[in-house]
Amino acid sequence: MELLIAQGQPVAGGDLARRLGVSRQVVVQDIALLRAENERIISTNKGYLLHRGEDEDKQAYIRIFRTSHRTEHTLDELNTIVDYGGRLKNVLIEHQLYGQIEVDLIINNRLDAAEFVEHMKSSNDQPLNVLTGGCHYHTVEADTEKNLDFIEAELKKKGYLI
Repeated sequence: MELLIAQGQPVAGGDLARRLGVSRQVVVQDIALLRAENERIISTNKGYLLHRGEDEDKQAYIRIFRTSHRTEHTLDELNTIVDYGGRLKNVLIEHQLYGQIEVDLIINNRLDAAEFVEHMKSSNDQPLNVLTGGCHYHTVEADTEKNLDFIEAELKKKGYLI
């Protein structure tokens, strides 16, 4: 917990394991135990992140957008969201066999978006939207409804919104 608190950004499980002198599996098990004790630890594609409570007093507006696009448009979609003041919380798909699959992303700015897309390109894995013909959902948080309205209008204009 001290490492997650001090870091203030996602920490990869392997990094935690090295710093603590334990295996990656021990980190996974300990994170599960901490979550069971109601610690607010989020797993992201960049690592584990402690959800801090200081933002809880601040009013945030949330909207879920249903989008569809080809994989090569991912960066444009993400940049559109963050350029209009959105913070992308997750990606979610409805899978015919498994039901709802949700993954925390935590993309707050263009740098986060670029890093995610670069990681996606260098990975041997396919993004979730490949499983659904491009259709997926994003939970987006913003400081005002107006920000969310701008995001919605721009996604619609670009043909990403379903």
